[in-house]
Amino acid sequence: MIGALEVVGLPGLDVTSIHAKIDTGAKTSAIHAFRIREVEREGGAFVEFFLHPQRRRKTPEILCRAPIADKRIIRSSNGQEEERFVIRTDIRMGDDSWPIDLSLANRDAMGFRLLVGRDALIDRFLIDPGGAYLLGK
Repeated sequence: MIGALEVVGLPGLDVTSIHAKIDTGAKTSAIHAFRIREVEREGGAFVEFFLHPQRRRKTPEILCRAPIADKRIIRSSNGQEEERFVIRTDIRMGDDSWPIDLSLANRDAMGFRLLVGRDALIDRFLIDPGGAYLLGK
C-alpha cells in the first residue's frame, strides 16, 4: 500500500531521496529536468540533464546522464503535446526497486519534481489516495 505522496529513490541517477506524486491518471512517469541536451557517448545516444531533487529549492543541482530509451509525444495535464526524451532507470520505493520509463520535462512550476504514473505502478501497489508517505519519509 502506498499513498498519493511518497519519497522514492532513483539510484541510477544518484538521487537517494525525492518526493513523488503518485498519479494514476498519468500514463508515463515524468521528472523535472532542465538544460537537457542530447550527446553521443560510448557509441550511442545519451541525454544529459540537470535536476533539482528537493521541493521548492534550486540547490542542489544534480547532473545526470542516461541512454535515450525513446522520444515520445507526451500530452500534459493541460492537453498540450510535446516531444520529450524518455530514459529508463530504476526506482526504489520502500524495499523494492524496478526499472521505469521517465520522461524529461520542465516541472519547475509543479509542486513535485517527480510524477510516478500508472505504467510504473501496475501490479505492484494498492494506492490510498488519501494517504501520504505510507512507506515512510
